[in-house]
Amino acid sequence: MASTGPAADAARAAFREHMEARGHAVDNARAAVAGLDAAFDAGALGRTPALDLMLGDLAQALSANDGERLGGKSAEAARFILRAISRELERA
Repeated sequence: MASTGPAADAARAAFREHMEARGHAVDNARAAVAGLDAAFDAGALGRTPALDLMLGDLAQALSANDGERLGGKSAEAARFILRAISRELERA
């Protein structure tokens, strides 16, 4: 069952704002994940198995070695996964 209430709605809206923000997709994805983590910790949203898998995939796409800049493929993967997470958030 999906989380309801003002806090859940605000968390979903904040995620979408980060997802659609101007700027680099990798930076936007990191900000979106930080907001989701805070919403999960606060109990505003519940985790689903699908969200956990998608967030794991996103973490892998955003991982970099020290000093390495992420670009092209990481940015495209982040955009793709963020869209999938956005759809799944309706069930969270």
